[in-house]
Amino acid sequence: MQDGMDEPTTAQCPSWALSLGYLGVVSAVALSNWGSAWGTWKSGTSLVHTGIRHPSSVMKNVIPVVMAGVIGIYGLIVAVILAESIPTPHSATRDNSYSIYSGMAHLCAGLCCGISGLAAGGCIGIVGDHGVRAVGYRASQISLFPSSTEKAGYSTIPDGEDDAAGGAGGGGDVSGSDDQNKLFVGMLIMLIFSEALALYGLIVALIVSQHSYTCE
Repeated sequence: MQDGMDEPTTAQCPSWALSLGYLGVVSAVALSNWGSAWGTWKSGTSLVHTGIRHPSSVMKNVIPVVMAGVIGIYGLIVAVILAESIPTPHSATRDNSYSIYSGMAHLCAGLCCGISGLAAGGCIGIVGDHGVRAVGYRASQISLFPSSTEKAGYSTIPDGEDDAAGGAGGGGDVSGSDDQNKLFVGMLIMLIFSEALALYGLIVALIVSQHSYTCE
């Protein structure tokens, strides 16, 4: 009779159920860090490239790198919560109380956070790459597709705001500084919504990680 009662418990809490939970831990950390590294790489190379000519704009354009780094923290938070939720087997009886239900829930939580962080990191990297370059090109008054008469503009790059204001003097044209601010605000809005993708995955992962079933 006792053996018959133990069969459902063994089926719901096999020894390999622990691998599902730890796979969720690995997924949360590895995929989130992958997205964080991707975003840092894409936006960081553009930041350094732009900072060669305009060092003063580096601190303002470092925002994509910071936002990409935060994604790794999301994965760390979820991984710590999942790891603390996985119990060790009983030392005396070697019985496993960790069920397949809990393992699948923790695996789902890890994948939600990890894949969302990977997608958000790639989005931040691409937006930051093109956004930082665009701000740098506008600061240098460089045309990406110059005509034969505009090619001389490549050697006429203002060194600061005073030179840029002097080059735009007279007329009702918008100054280069105003255009830079407009480009920067647009890039910032896109970065915020890209970061929100990782935040959505974090919220769902925290909710799902609370679902568990323990074999008595």
